[in-house]
Amino acid sequence: MLVETPDRYGAYPRLDDAQIQALAAGGQRHRAETGEVFIREGEENYDFFVVLAGKVADVEGFGGEERVISVHGPKRFLGELSLVTGQAAFFTSQVREPGEVLRVPVDRLKAVIARDSTLGDLVLKAYLIRRSLLIGRGAGLRIIGSCFSPDNRRLREFAARNRIPYQWVDLEKDQDAETLLRELHVRPEETPVVICPAGQVLRNPSNAELAQAVGLPAPRPGATVWDLAIVGAGPAGLAAAVYGASEGLATVALDEFATGGQAGRSSQIENYPGFPAGISGGELAERAVVQAEKFGASFSVPARARGLEEREGNYVIELDDGGEVTARTVLIATGVQYRKLDAPRFEALEATSVYYAATLSEALFCRDDPVAVVGGGNSAGQAALFLSKYTRVVHLLARCGNLRETMSRYLVDRVETTPGVQIHLRTEVRELVGGDTLERLVVEDQRTGQRHEIPARALFVFIGARPCTDWLTGQVTTDEDGFILTGPDTDESGPQQRPLLQTSLPGVFAAGDVRRGSIKRVTSAVGEGATAVRLVWKYLQSTGRVADHAAATLR
Repeated sequence: MLVETPDRYGAYPRLDDAQIQALAAGGQRHRAETGEVFIREGEENYDFFVVLAGKVADVEGFGGEERVISVHGPKRFLGELSLVTGQAAFFTSQVREPGEVLRVPVDRLKAVIARDSTLGDLVLKAYLIRRSLLIGRGAGLRIIGSCFSPDNRRLREFAARNRIPYQWVDLEKDQDAETLLRELHVRPEETPVVICPAGQVLRNPSNAELAQAVGLPAPRPGATVWDLAIVGAGPAGLAAAVYGASEGLATVALDEFATGGQAGRSSQIENYPGFPAGISGGELAERAVVQAEKFGASFSVPARARGLEEREGNYVIELDDGGEVTARTVLIATGVQYRKLDAPRFEALEATSVYYAATLSEALFCRDDPVAVVGGGNSAGQAALFLSKYTRVVHLLARCGNLRETMSRYLVDRVETTPGVQIHLRTEVRELVGGDTLERLVVEDQRTGQRHEIPARALFVFIGARPCTDWLTGQVTTDEDGFILTGPDTDESGPQQRPLLQTSLPGVFAAGDVRRGSIKRVTSAVGEGATAVRLVWKYLQSTGRVADHAAATLR
């Protein structure tokens, strides 16, 4: 007898009779026969199904080497986060015991959820957890490549940052990988290879090609001039997308790599209000994207901005692929990029062994190996704690003499008492040692000047950042370090009447880490993003350029 998967994590809840009845008003009952497929791997825009009788199994590798992911019985619903985001399905749902299902089109599901927030929260929470479980078990895409390949690293990082489930097959270790490549007629120089849920084979694809294959969001057609274009989808940009769309502004958010920004790289954010048990940066970003899209915001990932110019009363954002986005107002929320270590062989080993984030993907890659974390701030402390669950030892290297000088007290207490975390104060990395991958570090004690080696197969760097403003080419006023000046700071001669978040260009605003004077915290970035939308509305109103739909919403 087929056994239903137990609901240990909240991923497989049952709907109550009232919730099923509410969904039934917009759906249709369907007799489910054994072997019938309701959701197929690689399918986009599939329907929402509730099992009324019988059992349905979620299967990976359907029709080949199948793996059962989960089994659902009466009152459970099918699907995962891809149903909400419009991505391709990462598994197939097939009837294993005959019965009956309720089939609800996605647009009708959204209408029911809009009226019943309890049901909406239940479905979204389950889908978010299901996505996490898929990532943890290595379901979804298969990326086949060498651990020595920079392109392999690039694709794996892109998938991880965008919360795309994938399994990595290392050509250097998996004896069957070479056979598989021959069967696919793939030459060695064409690796890494990505096998997508629908079965298509991508030979060393660009990030944009991979995004298109899995259905990552792109701007909806038809809106030639946006009310608000947001460049950067970190916490500030995501908050602006939510508030801009909810207030009726035609809103689009662009990001060159993934939603979430630096916060999206965090394995656990424990000081964000409303999440006492903490939440990963990736999950926080996913929730914000779903929320913004619910209000009508559009996203484009990857979309790298390379220029900004004023044209016919609007602003035009030039994209790296040759495309353009035109908007009445612009919010710059491009954040910052991590600084790199100035040490011999850093650049040579960066592509294979150096990381600027500590998520499940990186942790699984260096499982059971010794690793090193450089930095004394909260990001470094969070990374050390997370990695200690997967690795043999974590060396935390900090230049400060006391972690309490640079790290929150709650983190310091945990870091100091966590087995497997070895703290090295007043210590700097002087050299990276290894062949194609990192093997050990040469470090120096600043107090004695003595150097010694520590074993490390991966290096995690959290030593500060610089603003991502190179693409602006002097269009807005910045300080000597490249941070954008806003409000009164835009003119050194004295205070001006510009709003706090407005740049030196009218209708162009800045929020989050990219702005000089901002508080480098997730919560404050979210606040600035929300505040910027109000300033955008006031600017549009003062210039008489509020679109009719926005004016009706905001009255």
